[in-house]
Formats: sequence, C-alpha cells, structure tokens
Amino acid sequence: MSRKLVRFLVLFDNTSLLYFPGQFLSGRVLVELKDDTSALGLHFHVVGEGVVRLKKHGQERVFDKENYIDFKMRLLGESGEGPVLLSPGIHSFPFKLGLPLGLPSTFLGKHGWVQYFCKAALREPNGLTHKNQQVFIVMNPIDLNLEPSIIAQPFQCEVEHNLGLTCYKSGRVICRVSLDRGGYVPGETILINATVKNHSNITIKETKASLTETIQYMARNKVVQSETRELASLSRGKIRPSGTDEWVNEQIYVPPLPPTNLRGCHLITIQYDVYFVIHPKNFEKEIKLQLPIMMATYPLRAGDGTLKKKQRTHYPSTLPIFRPWLEEKTFS
Repeated sequence: MSRKLVRFLVLFDNTSLLYFPGQFLSGRVLVELKDDTSALGLHFHVVGEGVVRLKKHGQERVFDKENYIDFKMRLLGESGEGPVLLSPGIHSFPFKLGLPLGLPSTFLGKHGWVQYFCKAALREPNGLTHKNQQVFIVMNPIDLNLEPSIIAQPFQCEVEHNLGLTCYKSGRVICRVSLDRGGYVPGETILINATVKNHSNITIKETKASLTETIQYMARNKVVQSETRELASLSRGKIRPSGTDEWVNEQIYVPPLPPTNLRGCHLITIQYDVYFVIHPKNFEKEIKLQLPIMMATYPLRAGDGTLKKKQRTHYPSTLPIFRPWLEEKTFS
C-alpha cells in the first residue's frame, strides 16, 4: 500500500489546536489513495498523559506516569471481518470526542510533561501498518474572579532579624513588604511596597525583589526533582546603619507564563513567588521573605464585567507551552 498511499493525516476542526476541558475534540482522518486498496481497519486513539522521567545516580531512571485520556475507536472495519476495499481518491473519516472536565494543562518541562495527542493506524491485510499522530494543546484556565477574595486583597509579610553572632549582636533589621494583591495574569505588573529599617551597625549592600517559578516533579509520591528560576527582578542600593529605605509601588512585569499548578496532575506542580531579599554587607546570611502568588489565566473584572486593567498592561494572546529557559541556571 505504501506506493498507493498518497496522504495519511490527522486533521482537527480547530486549527489552533487549543482546547479547554469539556470542549469537543473533533476532526477527521484523511486518507488519499492512488489505486484501489484493501485495508483491514483504521484505528484511532486519543491519549492524554503525565510523565516524570529523569536520570539519577548515573544511569538509574526515576519514572512515573498517569493517564488522563485513553480512548480508542475504529473508524473503518469491524473486528473479525475481512478487508475493506477503498477506491482511489480522498477518504475522510470523522471523529468527535468530549474532553473530560478537570484535565491538567499541557506542560513541557525538563524532567516531565503533560501532553495530549491523537494516533491513527491504517492496517493492511499483509500485516503492514501505517501510523500518524497529531498533538493538541489543553489549557485548564484559572479565573481570578472565581478565586477566594483574598486574591484581590493586599498581601503582606514582615520580619525582624538580628544581625551578628549570638554573643555579639549588631542590631536589628525590620522589613515589611506588601503586594497589591495575591493573584495576577501574564501581562500585568506586580506592585511592591516595602519598608526596610536598618537598626544595626552593619551596612545593607542591596535589597532585591524577584519573581520566581518553582517546578516540582513527583514519582511514587516523592519529590524527585525541584528547580526554581528567577523570571524578573528589581534591586536597590545601600542602606547604611540607622538608615531606612522605602519601596513605593515598584513594578515587576509578569511575562507570558502558564498558570499556577497543573490542576488534575499529581506528578508536576508549578508555584510562583515574589521573594524580597536583604543582602547585608558582611558575611551575614541574607534575609529572605517569601510571598506566594497565584498565576491565573483570566484577569479580574469589575462588577459590570469590564476589565480592571492597570495602566500599560498588555495581555499576551497566547501562553507558552515550550519553555526556552529550561537550560538556564537555577535561582538559589
């Protein structure tokens, strides 16, 4: 059949290949033939799976997997019956499947992935099988308007830290940090307000705010890999002894990012945080405040349905599936 088979394609009605849980996945398998051709059957398989796979201790591989969709159907032929004769030309075999609710979003990471695809197999009577497959993308959205009210409220954290050794105290550093709210969508800016009071006799060389992404990979109910990356940052200079520094509505831009977590996936988690870090000038350990935030898909709206859009906000039209920074150095 190989010389008779001109085209063998899986085509989706939605050419963007982007689907939401609960929508219908529909399309057709297209077979174009040059001559009369016998076929035992055309099999169609829809797969959705989460996989964690990484090397550990040299050659050993840590592996775990879970399935979200495993749907098989015949588009041509019946089990136990003889071959079907297909005439020359184009044959179109439609398919339609309702995607389950609660599917995790598509994700491609360094040590694991959540992926969805359709496979088609055309079997010849002589045992030869022709195969093709097509990936599609699932986005399980998070709407800030449906999250707890705390997401829309100012979010703050504070710490008092003594510098110096136990036997020789150098004084205290007091820090209070707040964000304008606890949830954002890509394209928005995070507003940071902070007060740092240096009541010690040690100069603070720098204060820094960072937006970070942490990915954890699970296998057999244990975290087998964790990586944190700095996505954006702001910094300010020295605070001398007895000095104070104020951050007033400093802004960190939120780049195109997938939403927090992978709801429905138990193998991979995604978390976003704003870290506020104080770096003393001597060999003192840095002081770090962690403010977890939610990264959503749909922004906040007013009571009349209009967007609560900040100035200079440009919402991206698509969110990334591939992650170009995967090989970059991690943030510690």
